[in-house]
Amino acid sequence: MIKGRVLITGGAGFIGSHLADRFLLEDYEVICMDNLITGDVANISHIRDKRFSFIHYDVTNYIYVEGNVDYILHFASPASPIDYHSLPIQTLKVGSLGTHKALGLAKAKGSRILLASTSEVYGDPLIHPQREDYWGNVNPIGPRGVYDEAKRFAEAITMAYNRYHGVETRIVRIFNTYGPRMRLNDGRAIPTFMVQALRGEDITVFGDGSQTRSFCYIDDMVDGIYRLLHSDVDTPVNIGNPEEMSVLKMAEEIISITGSKSRIVFKPLPEDDPKVRQPDISKAKSLLGWEPQVSLGEGLSNTLDYFMKKINIDKKSVRV
Repeated sequence: MIKGRVLITGGAGFIGSHLADRFLLEDYEVICMDNLITGDVANISHIRDKRFSFIHYDVTNYIYVEGNVDYILHFASPASPIDYHSLPIQTLKVGSLGTHKALGLAKAKGSRILLASTSEVYGDPLIHPQREDYWGNVNPIGPRGVYDEAKRFAEAITMAYNRYHGVETRIVRIFNTYGPRMRLNDGRAIPTFMVQALRGEDITVFGDGSQTRSFCYIDDMVDGIYRLLHSDVDTPVNIGNPEEMSVLKMAEEIISITGSKSRIVFKPLPEDDPKVRQPDISKAKSLLGWEPQVSLGEGLSNTLDYFMKKINIDKKSVRV
């Protein structure tokens, strides 16, 4: 029996495609909408289910979906520094116009909508770890501002629709997430380090590598998002792994699990790159009963398997 109908914008992306899998598993009908600027149909090509449909579409335009829509998950957006540096206008448009169109559809259909926000709304934080009541330290005109401010605007308009129009809204602030279906050229730490290590290339670490990140495996992230959508919490919630580690340590860990002979080389730290990133997940624990379950070792092993297949490397040649 079908529980409901779900629209996922950005549904052919990394997180969006995993959400599609989860909702199909939970007996929902899923509509995936993506313009494929950073998404990839390969991420959803495994789905052979009559309850699933794909619409190639840019959500910064008027969104029309025939029939009822119970839930909307707005995940359309470039999400890595490489993407939003090369696609600055598109990043701003999907965060503003795209969110506006998705909220308009939610209002018209009486849908509950969940906005994919980000830890980047905290900018280069002055408090640590980051709580949801922290307003952030963001440079609005810096190179990262197109993403940071797009998401901050998206949160603001989402809350406006909640308060003014009575739309049921949820906001998830996503911290660094990794796992299968990340792009080889994604630009974020784990895929970059894994691809470089597997190819025997130098591993590039920005700055001295002391900046920290908190890496959450995709299965845990999807579970947190699913719980938030079905909760009654309409204010932002951090979802991420509170176990903080330096970028340099992650590079060393990936060299170790791959048995690579790659050298670590250091490059200048990009402008406004956050020095620390660690979620306070007290709210998620208390209100959603959620916290990460997948260990770093298990998550990295699963991710490594995926990247080895993508670049056609025999597992026997890699130490895991």
